[in-house]
Amino acid sequence: MKAKILFVEDERDLSLIVCDTLRQEGYDVVAAFDGIEGLARYKTEGADLIVADVMMPRLDGFAMAKEIRRLSGSVPIIFLTAKSTIDDVEEGFDIGANDYLKKPFELRELLVRSKALLRNQMKNRNENIVFHIGGYLFDANTQLLTFDGKETVISNIESRILEKLAISIGRTVDASELMIAVWGRDEMSNRNSLHGYIHKLRRAFRHDPDISIINQRGFGYMLTVRDRGTH
Repeated sequence: MKAKILFVEDERDLSLIVCDTLRQEGYDVVAAFDGIEGLARYKTEGADLIVADVMMPRLDGFAMAKEIRRLSGSVPIIFLTAKSTIDDVEEGFDIGANDYLKKPFELRELLVRSKALLRNQMKNRNENIVFHIGGYLFDANTQLLTFDGKETVISNIESRILEKLAISIGRTVDASELMIAVWGRDEMSNRNSLHGYIHKLRRAFRHDPDISIINQRGFGYMLTVRDRGTH
């Protein structure tokens, strides 16, 4: 069965070129030309991957993605943007983006990133990635934290950071590794942002005093759970 890609772009010439290329690669491609149409097509036809421009008429890519994230926490989204400041990138990832491509981009790069996300999507469908962290359950696929039967959806960035920490529970995860996992690069400008998201995760775990996220200064962060038998 062909993977379905929803391509949302208001530049029609670019849309035609990209959609033709994706179809030649064997994908089922649905085209939309603004955020309202993209949202409507997703609701009626679904998609395995969404590639969307950020700046579009009627409804921009960020606003469209927010609505789609209410419907699905797992469908991967690649944003196309002429902007590349850390604030723009951070906003996109907070909404739930999985990747970013700066315009103008190489078609080959879009193909490589699309294949990688679709491959991960299929892998995640076959794997239920759930971590037991103290009294919490963390589902990395749905970005859900559950405590005492109450579910909380954490942001895409928080989920990426937490998955890295949970895989290495009890061990320090290098700050650079966390930043590359979230933003795709290690830059000083991301350090304060990373610490801010760590603070949000600490608040998310506030109901279990045995859980700590320790700042190993100059190195990174470590997720720990105190043994309940030791106190």
